Amino acid sequence: MRRREFILALGGAAAAWPLAAQAQQGAARPLIGYLGSSTPDASVMEGYRLGLKETGYVEGSNLAIEYRWSDGRYDRLPALADELVKAGVTVIFAGGLPAAIAAKAATATTPIVFVIGADPVALGIVASLNRPGGNITGVSQVFGVVGVKRMELLREVLPAPGMIALLTNPDNPNAQDHLDPVLAAARRVGQPAEVFRASTEHDIDTAFAALVARGARGLLVLDDPFFGAQRVRLVALAARHRIPAIYFSRLPVLIGGLMSYGSNVRDNNRQAGVYVGRILQGAKPADLPVMQPTVFELVFNLKTAKAMGLEPPATLLARADEVIE
Repeated sequence: MRRREFILALGGAAAAWPLAAQAQQGAARPLIGYLGSSTPDASVMEGYRLGLKETGYVEGSNLAIEYRWSDGRYDRLPALADELVKAGVTVIFAGGLPAAIAAKAATATTPIVFVIGADPVALGIVASLNRPGGNITGVSQVFGVVGVKRMELLREVLPAPGMIALLTNPDNPNAQDHLDPVLAAARRVGQPAEVFRASTEHDIDTAFAALVARGARGLLVLDDPFFGAQRVRLVALAARHRIPAIYFSRLPVLIGGLMSYGSNVRDNNRQAGVYVGRILQGAKPADLPVMQPTVFELVFNLKTAKAMGLEPPATLLARADEVIE
């Protein structure tokens, strides 16, 4: 896969931050709070730590990280965010929109760097993309705005016309905002679509039973941190019922999912790690523009397609950034 880069509007070098200087001298180490909407993910953490390393910080060497995970239970996040603030962390990294909202509610002074799939301006998290203002900035993966494109791609591989199931998590604050454009696009082209909701593992099983009973021909998994954590379950159920599914990141496709379209999760978190490092070096969140990917990747698992008896169009495979065989 070709490396995807972000176009950044970054300023000049910032003055050294006192605690970072102390850490380099061995006198103290800055403490970062990691607030996760989901469960630990190797690819996400690898990207985040790489970004920190690019700015000179290595966990366990000149940096300490305090972790808090909600395991997809978003109602736990406010208390976890409060714990990090009370622990006196220097910066809070918020993984996922629910975590970003909880962190913003917990503190107006501690710097926050987020990675979310939503529009932070529309949700009132930042004042603008170029000048976020306040104590928060980060990376918007803009997963939701390409939901319509995912539906178009999924329709290309369906063996026969029919209903497409849309799986969404009602506990996610941006669920309806990302669902509405897909439903509107489906109506415009006469594509039957039905919504199925899940916010627990049991809900996922129930939703699959329901969409199979309804005769779904395909499945579009809307972006959500909980679904990211449940990708093994989702991929296994889609394979068991032979339902072509499209996901918002490449991670499910690497373990047998059919296809994905979205920005690179690992690189998004790397960029966020860079921002955390820059803040430790003296930059202010208010002055760091919210980053957005400029290029998206289509990943297709040809092995899975063959197992499902699908013959993807050659034109689609030619457009894919990565084909897994």
